[in-house]
Amino acid sequence: MVNPKQQTETAHAGSREFLTFTLGKEEYGIDILKVQEIRGYDIVTSIANTPAFIKGVINLRGVIVPIVDMRIKFNLGNVEYNEFTVVIILNVVERVVGIVVDSVSDVVALNSEQIRSAPNFSSRLDTQFIMGLGALDERMLILVDIEKLMTSREMELVDEVSA
Repeated sequence: MVNPKQQTETAHAGSREFLTFTLGKEEYGIDILKVQEIRGYDIVTSIANTPAFIKGVINLRGVIVPIVDMRIKFNLGNVEYNEFTVVIILNVVERVVGIVVDSVSDVVALNSEQIRSAPNFSSRLDTQFIMGLGALDERMLILVDIEKLMTSREMELVDEVSA
């Protein structure tokens, strides 16, 4: 008898899984291994003197979690919160962080042939946090290096390491 877990692992050998979510009209993907949980959007406690994209913090079972609104971070225009708005709780570099997105779609497995390099744009567009583009049937996913983004200097979420 075939073990279902082993069968899944064999089917996905050589592929990576991404949690897909939407921001505006675009679909994004992040490494599923960085995702701790998915929650509905709830009221956050604002913190003075933080960048606009940091909505505040929540208390998640005794852990204070900063919440980043990805729509504001990516300059996607008018931000509205509705019943589909969710917070993806991430575990990056031993730190728990939440990101607000419009909605979560699904988990997809992409093999190396389905992941294309990020295109080169003018220097005005920052693509350093895009690991590539995922092609899945008719869907095009913008694959975000969420750990690189969350630990970047501009996010101000992780203390700088002193030399």
